[in-house]
This record gives sequence, C-alpha cells and structure tokens, in this order.
Amino acid sequence: MKRKPSTEATGAWIRLMRVQSRVLDAVEQDLKKAGFPPLAWYDALLELSRAPSGEMRPVELEKQMLIPQYSTSRLIDRLVDEGLAARRECKIDKRGQFVEITEAGRELQKKMWTAYSAAIEKHVGAKLSDADAAKLSGLLDRLGCSCGEAQMQATRDGAPAR
Repeated sequence: MKRKPSTEATGAWIRLMRVQSRVLDAVEQDLKKAGFPPLAWYDALLELSRAPSGEMRPVELEKQMLIPQYSTSRLIDRLVDEGLAARRECKIDKRGQFVEITEAGRELQKKMWTAYSAAIEKHVGAKLSDADAAKLSGLLDRLGCSCGEAQMQATRDGAPAR
C-alpha cells in the first residue's frame, strides 16, 4: 500500500494552490486596471521575444507556457489579429508554421512589464524578504518547478518567467 500524504503535506498543497490562484488573480487585476491585456499575452510575447529570431512553432510556445493547445491556438489568433505576432510558413516543412513576434508585440511586452513588475513587487516582493523569496524558490525547486533556470533567465532578460 502506498503512503498517503501527511496532514502537513496536504495543508501545503492546499495553500500552494490557493496562493497561486489569488496572486495570479491580483496580478491580472493590476494589469487590467493599467489598461493591459491578460497576463497570458505577456507570457506569449516574452517567450517569442526570447526565442532565436523571435519565432517559435506553436507547439514550442505551448510547452513553454504550460497551457493547453486549444488555449494556445486562440491566444495566437488574438495576438495575430492585434498585429502583435505573425504567422509564417516553414520553408522546409510546408505544413509547419512559425509564430513570430512583431515590433508592436515587442513594444507591448516592454510596456506591460512596467505594470507586471509593479504587481510582482506589490503581491510578492513587499511581503517577502529577499532571503524568504530565495528560500521559497528553493522549496519550489524541490517540487520540480525548475524555477532556478527560470530565475537565471529572468535575471538576464529583466523579466520573470512564469
């Protein structure tokens, strides 16, 4: 018989899920109040801007963002409709497709970072010391988050990875 989670592990799980939901909701609200689109738009534009040549296959974007394929497809449609990204046919594989960030997409991602970074500070940074934040990151890494890599990338780019 497999071991059941302890009361403490179950409590940690519940808190992790609740805080993730509440903080994301609060960040989304801050972005909305600042007149920006949803956080997923920022994440997609950030991933595209980090990619070599500013382009990715939709499946690569999906894996980086950790959202379902149907959500990625709709998100890409919206970004293309707004002129923030463009679809491009793969020259080698005519059935394949790339999504490429546009200059307007790069500009929006940079503008959104101002509101996003303020929200991160308001909802996380102001509530944790740097030592506490580092300790929390280490604990999350133990759960398999790979946040250490994300943090190094974010520090290089001046923007967080989700």
